[in-house]
Amino acid sequence: MVRLIFISGFFKAAEYVLQEFFTKPFILDIMNRKIFTLITLLIMTVANLNAQQALWGGQAIVSPEVHDNNTVTFRFMAPDAKEVKVSGDWIPAEGWTPGAAAMTRDEKGLWSHTTAKLESDLYSYWFIVDGLRVMDPNNVYLIRDVASVFNVFITGNGKGDLYKVNQVPHGSVTRRWYDSPGNNKARRITIYTPPGYEKSTDTYPVFYLLHGMGGDEEAWIALGRTSQIMDNLIAQGKAKPMIVVMTNGNVAQEAAPGESSLGFVKPSMQLPNTMDGKFEETFTDVIRFMESNYRVKSGKSGRAIAGLSMGGYHTLHISRYYPNTFDYIGLFSAAIMPNQNVQSKVYDNFDATLKAQMDNGYKLYWIAIGKTDFLFKNNVEYRAKLDEMKMPYVYRESEGGHTWTNWRLYLSEFVPMLFK
Repeated sequence: MVRLIFISGFFKAAEYVLQEFFTKPFILDIMNRKIFTLITLLIMTVANLNAQQALWGGQAIVSPEVHDNNTVTFRFMAPDAKEVKVSGDWIPAEGWTPGAAAMTRDEKGLWSHTTAKLESDLYSYWFIVDGLRVMDPNNVYLIRDVASVFNVFITGNGKGDLYKVNQVPHGSVTRRWYDSPGNNKARRITIYTPPGYEKSTDTYPVFYLLHGMGGDEEAWIALGRTSQIMDNLIAQGKAKPMIVVMTNGNVAQEAAPGESSLGFVKPSMQLPNTMDGKFEETFTDVIRFMESNYRVKSGKSGRAIAGLSMGGYHTLHISRYYPNTFDYIGLFSAAIMPNQNVQSKVYDNFDATLKAQMDNGYKLYWIAIGKTDFLFKNNVEYRAKLDEMKMPYVYRESEGGHTWTNWRLYLSEFVPMLFK
């Protein structure tokens, strides 16, 4: 209340001076200058006070606090709450229900919880206050995954360091619109160009990176930390400079939710034409755009494609439907076969097109999946088919399941194998 009265007083003083300045005659020019200076100072003071209101309204709480030993302390001020929990992807789930840890309340109503030592990684989390899911008001760093929003933090001294912005040369990330005749619409893609691309005259190989069900062209750049991983691997000499193209695999969409002419629609996983062959069939629209607008190496030796889950499914079928297009193929926790009710020429002659892909040759066919992934059995069966065909591939089995923790790891391992 005192602060509001203080600000109100400044406004009244400024109003009085303005009235005097514009309605009373001034004899001396020097007085005009003094009054004008006073008006300016008053206006600047009031503007500064208003600008600082956001700071005054904030909480002086650090959350999350990542300690040197990779334990993390969370804090949440809720004096009237009866129970506060923190839930995050480092806490074991109970079936399909995310796990949660109880927080402890102090005498001022500040709830806190400190984890055990966490592996180096990027983590997402949220609070549950008397049963209500809420974000951490002291952490502005949020990422959307389909229709859910999470707070995030990174622990270092390991793979998490790849996900940080480090003091290395940085590439550029742009959002471009391309014409897709096959889908009869303009569509949006996210493109990473490596450090030095703008000043160079070199041509670069292209890596097409595809998201999973419910994702879009923002998923890999936000949740996957693609630009940070690429910058760091290139700086370390572990990866060739390359262009990374992150598409929108939902051909019913122009672009990610909120980025299209539909406006602020609610994101959904239940979109039409996601796994019916249309995206695979029209993928050459993306390739044509890149090869017409960027300095890229044409030919299969300069192209790689990989994706997670639905994106792994798209990768599998794009690469065999266009069997002489990619030298590097990566399936991350991939879905494998279409629903039996789906009819598309893309899925016809599966074995024959797969054999044509093998006969045309490639440099790497990489399959990675977690031991507890719900698609694990499908991948076992698919590898049995490849073994029977004597189709070469490299297999990577990790701990964990169908998670971004695994997909970021797979990306950081797959990229160094490209374009050698």
